[in-house]
Amino acid sequence: MSRLKVSEQKEAFRFLNRQLNRRFGEISLPIIEKMRLLSTEQLEILGEEFLDFSAISDLVTWLDRQK
Repeated sequence: MSRLKVSEQKEAFRFLNRQLNRRFGEISLPIIEKMRLLSTEQLEILGEEFLDFSAISDLVTWLDRQK
């Protein structure tokens, strides 16, 4: 993966992590670790999808389906 792609992925992760923390409170480490494995594209999709989540369990379910 190029430096630019890695940088984009890290920025997408940081932005989404801040949004999720604001919505659901502090996100647990196991969930964060799953999120770190997502591509930039997956993080962008999650950035839209999480708006429909009503609980952290919705996030966990979404992450589990990304395998």
